[in-house]
Amino acid sequence: MTTTLDAYGTLTEPTTLKLERLLPGPIERVWAWLTESDLRRRWLAAGEMDLVPGGAVELVWRNDELTDPPGHRPDGMGTEHRMAGEVLVAEPPRRLSYTWPGVGEITMELAPEGEEVLLTLTHRRIPDAGTRLGVSAGWHAHLDLLAARIRGLEPEPHWDHFNALRQDYAARYAE
Repeated sequence: MTTTLDAYGTLTEPTTLKLERLLPGPIERVWAWLTESDLRRRWLAAGEMDLVPGGAVELVWRNDELTDPPGHRPDGMGTEHRMAGEVLVAEPPRRLSYTWPGVGEITMELAPEGEEVLLTLTHRRIPDAGTRLGVSAGWHAHLDLLAARIRGLEPEPHWDHFNALRQDYAARYAE
């Protein structure tokens, strides 16, 4: 059975965004891409995670380094962004949840689906409409990078993809 997913995130409530991606397995491989700094920096952000409840999470985004070329960085976006949070749940290789202070709470769940793995990302407690737009386009773009990287494909320029997605989500949320 082949599952077809909508690449766009859906709001399950006004402050909760859910996105899904079907990725090549096995599940342990996908878990490594979510939790190991050297792999995660290639699609999201570097930084250490202490994978126990209460453990520290540090993410360091350098989005200009994600693709070559990086594309056009939006005005107001810096070359580096840092976040320090806390692990809420770490159940290798199926579930990871952590805080993102001021921006919400992230949960990533993995489920085997044949030879592939369904990744469900849920971002809860999004504080406002502007943040919702940014995290929707951001997670979508970063998950597209993850899918390309894990498949060994060269992704399109990150910032150009993000900018297009931001326009798409603005139109979707205006409906």
